[in-house]
Amino acid sequence: MSQQDLIKEIGQIRSLMERSSKFMSISGLSGILIGSYALIGAFFGYITVYGYRSNFRYRDNYITDSGIIAKLVLIAGLVLLLSVLTGFLMAKYKAKKNNQTIWNATSKGLLTATAIPLLTGGLFSMVLIYKGEYGLVASSLLIFYGLALCAASTFTFKEARWLGLMDIVLGLLALCFPGYGLWFWAIGFGLLHIIYGIIVHQRYEK
Repeated sequence: MSQQDLIKEIGQIRSLMERSSKFMSISGLSGILIGSYALIGAFFGYITVYGYRSNFRYRDNYITDSGIIAKLVLIAGLVLLLSVLTGFLMAKYKAKKNNQTIWNATSKGLLTATAIPLLTGGLFSMVLIYKGEYGLVASSLLIFYGLALCAASTFTFKEARWLGLMDIVLGLLALCFPGYGLWFWAIGFGLLHIIYGIIVHQRYEK
């Protein structure tokens, strides 16, 4: 066996070992759908806050009406529910297609790594809403979600880390411009998710 063949074989073994230690059942198409749900939710959220005839001028303010906040929470809850169901069902289908199980040591590690920042972020946002600090909710959700994705990247696609880092940056920007929280939310949970889904689909599912 030549040195070049040996290097190639070692590379293949390394790739197989890496795949066996990663949760690869996450579907790129589910990322696209989840991003689409977020954009649709952001659209309805924008209409709820500003109406149909609102212009896109700069806003140096944020929402304070509790009735509008309740509607936004409902929209976000529906988007979250659809996203979780879509992600789970498509991951289950992909795992079954590849003769794999969706519940294993790697997926347990993934769940544990993401649960802490996600639950913390959710509880923190609920406290902000209770305290009336509505302008900080969008930024908090983006930052904690970004931290969860960075933690998840250890157990799944490396692209999740970049998505997480960009969401953290968007969350910090949303802190600086609270009047644009809905826009940053749409970019982070919507547009970037779609781009992430396309990249994962092209690289790992074709």
